[in-house]
Amino acid sequence: MNEKRLSQQLRSFERLLDTYVKGKEPLSRFLTLFFKENRQMGSNDRRTLSRWSYNYFRLGEGLPALPVLERLTIAEYLCCTESDVVALLDPALSHTITETIDGKLLLLANRFSFDVHEVFPLIAHVSADLDTGLFLKSLFRQPKLFLRLRPGAESIVLKCLERNQINYERIGRSCLALENGTKLDQYEELRGMYEVQDRSSQQTGDYFEAKAGEKWWDACAASGGKSLLLMQTYPGVNLLVSDVRSSILRNLDERFEKAAIKDYRRKIIDLTKDPSIILGNDTFDGIILDAPCSGSGTWGRTPEMMQQFSEGKLRYFVDLQRRILQNVIRHLKVNKPLIYITCSVYGAENEEQVAFAEKLGLRLERATLLKGYENRADTMFVARLIKNPL
Repeated sequence: MNEKRLSQQLRSFERLLDTYVKGKEPLSRFLTLFFKENRQMGSNDRRTLSRWSYNYFRLGEGLPALPVLERLTIAEYLCCTESDVVALLDPALSHTITETIDGKLLLLANRFSFDVHEVFPLIAHVSADLDTGLFLKSLFRQPKLFLRLRPGAESIVLKCLERNQINYERIGRSCLALENGTKLDQYEELRGMYEVQDRSSQQTGDYFEAKAGEKWWDACAASGGKSLLLMQTYPGVNLLVSDVRSSILRNLDERFEKAAIKDYRRKIIDLTKDPSIILGNDTFDGIILDAPCSGSGTWGRTPEMMQQFSEGKLRYFVDLQRRILQNVIRHLKVNKPLIYITCSVYGAENEEQVAFAEKLGLRLERATLLKGYENRADTMFVARLIKNPL
């Protein structure tokens, strides 16, 4: 450990935190711009400050009264099995840094009165099926990188990974788990062979049950992850994609082009308003509603969000989801499915929205909380609802 260099890096970290305006932009984008403006920092400095930043925000709302560097030390202690920061600033903690997460939490509770339940905002509002203890502990470990292999590409991808000694875990036929930060862009033979898609997101496809020739609408398509999953799992579906943002639909077009998917329609639709202005009397055999939400099930990847969320923001998303639900189901055929998806852990965005949809004339066929925290993946909610006859 070079104490002089470490002290310089710690000063840079404090300056970085002072510069970061919470809520203005994602931490990942801020770090890119910060390092661009501080070109004197070498690759080791950038890598170290990035790690510290993410670990610092994994502490969420815990121990807010402590000084920045003390909070960083505790965050590093929880997230790592070795840390120069802990060794320098709190040698006593350093002696137990290889303890289990349960052991570390007990030690911090005794020494700092640390309560892990304070880390995550509105923890009392999470879905009933969520194991709060396991979920909270999962926040101190970075989620994995998950790939969905395109049909027929399995052997090409696996041979490339094995030849280059890249560790992976195979989950089913088409899902691979790799350590986050694994670089695959350099392998030309892998281009077009996979999509980066979280394990839980891939599992939502089990609820589609589409058939060739059916008309489906991905109502909040964004960059097209669920649409690609639908089209590659159920070829022959007639697909409409829509989003309120034209820029994100351009991203979708690029992804579809790379996947050689050409036969689809796209429309810019604001689903807070009546979509029949654009869709007319068009109806669908299936609707995917990957609803705008808090994103709380993905905060293991974007931990800075834990310090930016509030009950008011939760109410905003709940109201938005209800307006969208009311508008899209007008275009669903009777006895056909609406697939409701969120990447949220809050009951108000999940089970309570299913209850709301039932009041609108849908019946629940099946639903589940996809417990990504058990697999170093995102936690999501998915429900398959069927439209009742009038």
